[in-house]
Amino acid sequence: MLSGPVHTILIVEDEPLIGLDVQEGLESAGFGTLFVACPFEATALLEAGVTAFAGLITDIRLGTTITGWDVARAARRKAPGFPVVYMSGDSAIDHRIHGVPDSIMVQKPFVIAQIVTAITGLLNGLPVRP
Repeated sequence: MLSGPVHTILIVEDEPLIGLDVQEGLESAGFGTLFVACPFEATALLEAGVTAFAGLITDIRLGTTITGWDVARAARRKAPGFPVVYMSGDSAIDHRIHGVPDSIMVQKPFVIAQIVTAITGLLNGLPVRP
């Protein structure tokens, strides 16, 4: 459980059941969340006010021309050190090529504790393993 101010995490996932599981897990750990299924909406939210969020958790394949890689880059254009956790069932191999620096990839299927640990580590400034 977090102490102090609530950190709001933007969750971008086109599969509602996965997104809702991540949202519930983060909220149980004390985070505030905003879950969106549309990467266009996520990008617009980040470009309008990235400071409203403490971090981003995004799937890679979002069923549109915008990917999770793109959403993370939009966040980093506004805030260079913005914490990013990627989730993917099949794109983990591309993380080093397409992922933003100092981000974390969590392979699907995962347990929610992996997501909570990843975002908490980034928020606490822990080093990211290559």
